[in-house]
Amino acid sequence: MTLPMMNFESLTAELRDAGFTSWVEDLELKQPDWLIHHGDYARWNKALIQLPDINHAAGDFSQSAVRVEGACQQPDQLRESLEGLMPWRKGPFQFNDLLVDTEWCSDFKWDRVLPHLLSLKGRRVLDIGCGNGYYCWRMLQESPSFVLGIEPSVLYNLQFQVVQKYLKRPEIHLLPIGIEDMPNGMNWFDTVFSMGVLYHRKSPIDHLYQLKSLLCSGGELCLETLVIDGGVGDVLVPKERYARMKNVWFLPSAIELANWLEKCGFIDVRIVNESTTSIEEQRTTEWMTFESLTNCLDEGNPSLTVEGLPAPKRAILLAKKK
Repeated sequence: MTLPMMNFESLTAELRDAGFTSWVEDLELKQPDWLIHHGDYARWNKALIQLPDINHAAGDFSQSAVRVEGACQQPDQLRESLEGLMPWRKGPFQFNDLLVDTEWCSDFKWDRVLPHLLSLKGRRVLDIGCGNGYYCWRMLQESPSFVLGIEPSVLYNLQFQVVQKYLKRPEIHLLPIGIEDMPNGMNWFDTVFSMGVLYHRKSPIDHLYQLKSLLCSGGELCLETLVIDGGVGDVLVPKERYARMKNVWFLPSAIELANWLEKCGFIDVRIVNESTTSIEEQRTTEWMTFESLTNCLDEGNPSLTVEGLPAPKRAILLAKKK
């Protein structure tokens, strides 16, 4: 079976130079099995391979859509290949005049996050559970020296490779792994993002300690997750599903989440944003035709989920490692 067009040589070279040789060796042993275990892999990879050329491709990361611009002689084939990699959940992306209108208007979240961050210029950045890499691409506008996304989803990895096929940016990478595959006590990244991950973790405190261990001294954590209204000690543990999701474990109040971060040893903890997710931000599109937020809310009372629980609300917290 043909492996996707992935080249990790520059990434592994940088990791070796940073002293992570044993981790690189472990990654290289696992690499032949990456991605191909999924039943839809062959179909998705065919779509990736059949992408037409975009000559003189250039990227623009300053707008809501991650843009790839250049001369494409086969626009119909471009659309067909991109449609073969549906559903597109995080974005949007734009390839010349073709807009991939994703389920999430992820630029809404980025606009809430970016004004509060320390400058990313020259920093080493890790984005955990990064999906198809939309935020990683948007980060390039801020001139980091190194961006690594980690994401076990096969489809999201291949969607990332679409953009990288055309732009070939050496400072951005995506590995098809989870946080459990990262070295313990790495202490290397200047900025770590964990957005939309914490509520999927059975042990949220362990997740926070993992995040801390990946940061260098003085590094900044950007944590974004589902929360509930409330104060100290308030935590929702859904009995079964939450907004039709079965893998949601803990939804604390933003204040309680700040307490968790401080208990784990983070300093300068700040709640910088709380916002209820709107149907303008998350919705069904022609590029993601399955159920979306509207289907997860009570028809008679959209302030509740279909399970009768508080509708999705998200908080962004920033914190530093001593």
